[in-house]
Amino acid sequence: MQMRFIRSLLFGLVVLSMSAASFAQIGVGITFGPPPLPVYEQPFCPGDGYIWTPGYWAYDYDINDYYWVPGTWVLAPEIGFLWTPAYWGWGGDRFFFHEGYWGPHIGFYGGINYGFGYFGEGYEGGRWDGGHFFYNRSVTNVNITEIHNVYNTTVIHNDVSRVSYNGGNGGIDRRPSPQEEAAGRDRHVAPVAAQTQHLQEARNNPQQRASVNMGKPAIAATARPGEFKGGAVAAKEAGGTYTPGNRGGNGGRPENNVPRPGNPVHPRDLAPVARPGAPNTGNPKQDQKYQQQQEKMMAKQQQERDKLQQKQEQEHQKLDRQKANDSQRQQVEQRHQQQTQQLQQKHEQQQQHLQQKAQPAPRQSGKR
Repeated sequence: MQMRFIRSLLFGLVVLSMSAASFAQIGVGITFGPPPLPVYEQPFCPGDGYIWTPGYWAYDYDINDYYWVPGTWVLAPEIGFLWTPAYWGWGGDRFFFHEGYWGPHIGFYGGINYGFGYFGEGYEGGRWDGGHFFYNRSVTNVNITEIHNVYNTTVIHNDVSRVSYNGGNGGIDRRPSPQEEAAGRDRHVAPVAAQTQHLQEARNNPQQRASVNMGKPAIAATARPGEFKGGAVAAKEAGGTYTPGNRGGNGGRPENNVPRPGNPVHPRDLAPVARPGAPNTGNPKQDQKYQQQQEKMMAKQQQERDKLQQKQEQEHQKLDRQKANDSQRQQVEQRHQQQTQQLQQKHEQQQQHLQQKAQPAPRQSGKR
């Protein structure tokens, strides 16, 4: 019994550590930024205690395409908790996704103007007071015949940008304030189950993909999480021009996905196994031996690629069966990228070693 208790305790600590990491910088970077934020109207707040969570572009690594996660009203997991939205940020050579989270204060969300109170810093759409959430009617859509916890405070903001990412070429140029950094160290709660299910609904809907809706999703917002039929609001317009050229010219179709140099995620993204140059040692028998070694090495390397690809695809299928959330999938993709790059480095070293063996032996100088 004591051993079982210790194991349960250790398992709980592991789960907590995973949850704490889930709203930090997440996953494999993307070399092209998300589309602009679409223009849409906010649905009526469905009831007291619901807090607005703005829509955002997530990324599906299986199809190599962004998809729109509709904005929606969500019940706060705890009294006094607010929602810090997710955002994409430039990390030096690619974009990384930062998961949203619940906490007592609003943290940094990239300076992105999501609207409806989230104008790039903090939240102007409402506040907690005496254990109840009060809504600012000037920036949120509230039916006052049903919800009486309201107030009116005019909010002036001059930023009308639809840019959906921080940093990089054309991104929002803003860094965290000391207050936002302090909020990032607060106790946080990961997205609740309703938000995770909401994200999966968006991911499984082809109409939400950027390559299909061209930045103007058919479902831009919902009254409650997962309500993609009743209470859904379509985007009025795209936030800016979005063409397949913005995403590397592949149009979102996996069969046209061209792997980007230096950024392989899966073995299928790698270039074909390279054949080393023909040996020329001056010894025909030796050259034939090396030729046989090359063919054997190439066959083995391809087998190792296929084996790793099959293993990673099985992990993808397992994630689908478990209905894993986006951050869990991105963590798996990060591991897949590391595995693939390690295999690539191993194969390159093998090729270099074989080429060195194939070089003609240096001639010995004659005795004087």
